[in-house]
Amino acid sequence: MAIVPRGNYVMGSDVGHENERPPHKVTIAKRFALGRHEITFDEWQACFDAKGCARNPDDHHWGRGNRPVMNVTFDEVNQFLNWLSQKSGKRYRLPSEAEWEWAARGQTASLFSWGDKMEPGRANCRGCGDDPVNGFSTAPVGSYPPNGFGLYDMAGNVWEWTQDCWHPDHTGAPVDQKPRGPEANPLPGLPACMARVMKGGAWYYYAQMSRPSARARNEGRVLSYVLGFRVARDLD
Repeated sequence: MAIVPRGNYVMGSDVGHENERPPHKVTIAKRFALGRHEITFDEWQACFDAKGCARNPDDHHWGRGNRPVMNVTFDEVNQFLNWLSQKSGKRYRLPSEAEWEWAARGQTASLFSWGDKMEPGRANCRGCGDDPVNGFSTAPVGSYPPNGFGLYDMAGNVWEWTQDCWHPDHTGAPVDQKPRGPEANPLPGLPACMARVMKGGAWYYYAQMSRPSARARNEGRVLSYVLGFRVARDLD
């Protein structure tokens, strides 16, 4: 885990997709801890072996070990969080979207945490370098350099679940680090908060989706080989 400090930043962007708008100032009033890496298949295996997690997800024949776990539903992620909390005596959770974006930026205001352009050797994503670490698939966690907060793979590799209910843009979004709830249902015909925000881009997606401000959605019950998670913990 890395300690993510308090601070203020402008969440969202006028440069990317319309769902990143409007940019708005967010205050991170409480520091928190965030996993340096995405949760791996090895870590998930420990939960499965202890019967805390009910299912062992598919690795798409890419290998398990220290690759990021994927193909896990939102409810299954919460099984892992509950198991880890009980085992450790500390409460683990998913980060909110605001916390995740602040952590991914690493106290920078550029399009990526290292600057305004994708650079080779920075992230596992489509077209993000001439010689990717692992080809067209996930890469072992920590294969690329960390950001300013010591966090790995905040750009690319796998999208990451956050706690927030999906909303089509940042209109009316919180100005603090709390997750956004189902104030309105933006997906008619589905239960409120059926879809959750995912952040960070993935091996399958182009560089633009690996920017900290980029966002997308996934239904909580849908498995995906481009989606994993990392854990957060309150400190204050």
